[in-house]
Amino acid sequence: MKKLVSIGLVLLAASFSVAASDGLVKYESHHSVKETADRFESIAKSKGLTLFARIVHQKNASGVGLELRPTEVIIFGNPKVGTPLMQCAQDVAIDLPQKVLVSEDADNKVWLSYNNPSYLMKRHDIKNCDEVINKISGILGKLSKAAVAK
Repeated sequence: MKKLVSIGLVLLAASFSVAASDGLVKYESHHSVKETADRFESIAKSKGLTLFARIVHQKNASGVGLELRPTEVIIFGNPKVGTPLMQCAQDVAIDLPQKVLVSEDADNKVWLSYNNPSYLMKRHDIKNCDEVINKISGILGKLSKAAVAK
């Protein structure tokens, strides 16, 4: 039974391509940029999060005669989660509300990325706020995994 559970966990982990570098957490998506962003937005709304804006950078670039691969940013949040973080370190407000970037790279792979809450903790020297950081990390991870899943 333990072997079966281990195999299941390996398969689950393999179904998501995740990278973390330079303070970003990145999940490879099985969908287009638009579909991934649509999925994320829908899931976030269903969880009661507020969506403040959705920026379609490719469209904006096209509007000034420039080309850009598909690139969208969704700005969202929940004051019940963000406010306690700002109470720990008010400067973190510069990075709130939360954002996700959905973009297509030069190899036509689609990625959903966000600032790693641990990175924000270091960036803003946040102390004694581990519970809030863990909550934010959990929410971002769940939303992102659901948005990029097959």
